[in-house]
Amino acid sequence: MSLSPFPPSRRAFLRNSAAAFGFQFVPAHVVRAQGSSRAPSEKLRTAVIGCGGRGAVDLQGVSGEDIVALCDVDERRAAKSFAEHPKARRFKDFRQMFDKMGNEIDAVVVATPDHTHEVAVLAAIGHGKHVYCEKPLAHTIKEVRRMRKAALESKVITQVGNQGHSSHTIRLFVEMVQAGAIGNITEIHAGCDLFPEIYCRVGQPASPPTAVPEELDWDLWLGPLKQRAYEPAAVPRNWRGFSAYGNGCIADWVCHIVDPSYWALDLGAPAAITAEVSGYDPAKDAAYYPRGSRITFEFAGKGKRGPVKLVWHDGEAKIPAPPELEEDKRKVVGTGAVIIGDKGKIMHGSHGAGSVRIIPESKMKGFTMPPETIPRVAKGDHHQDWLDAIRANRPAGSPFEYGGALSEIGLLGMIAIRHAGQRLEWDSDAVAFKNAPSANALLDKEYRPGWGV
Repeated sequence: MSLSPFPPSRRAFLRNSAAAFGFQFVPAHVVRAQGSSRAPSEKLRTAVIGCGGRGAVDLQGVSGEDIVALCDVDERRAAKSFAEHPKARRFKDFRQMFDKMGNEIDAVVVATPDHTHEVAVLAAIGHGKHVYCEKPLAHTIKEVRRMRKAALESKVITQVGNQGHSSHTIRLFVEMVQAGAIGNITEIHAGCDLFPEIYCRVGQPASPPTAVPEELDWDLWLGPLKQRAYEPAAVPRNWRGFSAYGNGCIADWVCHIVDPSYWALDLGAPAAITAEVSGYDPAKDAAYYPRGSRITFEFAGKGKRGPVKLVWHDGEAKIPAPPELEEDKRKVVGTGAVIIGDKGKIMHGSHGAGSVRIIPESKMKGFTMPPETIPRVAKGDHHQDWLDAIRANRPAGSPFEYGGALSEIGLLGMIAIRHAGQRLEWDSDAVAFKNAPSANALLDKEYRPGWGV
């Protein structure tokens, strides 16, 4: 029996998803027609689900369009966005938004916490809407697979919110690597040491129980999750450090920091993952993210390149400073990556290989930059790339198929943390671990009635 979460018929899949969320399946030819007839000057009727916090930034990125609806379960968090777009209809429940405005929306931005990405995105796709979804694409591997499948089948234009993918520097990095700037790449050290107070929840004191604020609909905030007590420490921002809602530092930052190497080397899925953790008991602390993690991903050779080892570092586990790096600049190796080839090393920061350079500086000065072979995105604007793709009826730069597969690396890392010290063998085609049944149990989660897929 196949372990794939997808039913054999694409129409059955979309209709079953539609039934779960209470909407009508929109045929693919209708979706294609929506995208193929747009003039460059025509504004897209756009809705934003989760318009406070990070969603407010995404809203700003699409603010040149016709903002017709804003949805958020937390009126405190969304107050500024509501005030800046008084003509937009307001909702707390995106299901009601689609029920009432399904024919008045062209495109949807989803910027809710990770655990509600899938239900919001599949609702939008089921109504034939183009979708921009924040990274990581989803909360579990099988949610990502269902979302990738739905996007491909419906032919809507999608984009994952790894903004650096539209940058000039990521294209420069890919061109440098493919031009052989540091020879054959065998190892990558990537990581993030930012916001430990958000991600590294183990050992932090629990917040005393408090009443749910009047402005927050806690039940809708939980969305598809089973009912649980209000967690004031998780809302509105720190949910990323709670495994029930997010996947910690690695899932949040892989899409930014590993993206350049993932693209340049066509890494695909890892064959094995092993996690080392600090200050963390996988049994006792499973609800949280550790104080530090070092996770090794093994990628098999592909095409002309050989095997690649990617080592992720976060929290108390720091990226080792390469000896080639000038002494006065070693402190900057905190959030970014060091890429190791048999002819040298490249170092870059986050969000699209920012500040990319060969190290040491003397080698960078002696390097002749390769010609530009990858088309640039105007102003490196990731939101605009998605909007332009909708108008042109072409793929955006980081569609669900790409950005979702990249997201899976971070999600696999979180599962490895829960199995610290064990080398997990991953079969991406079967969507299963070959040697760890308990790890397979973490590939999906159970939704409560009324939210299931």
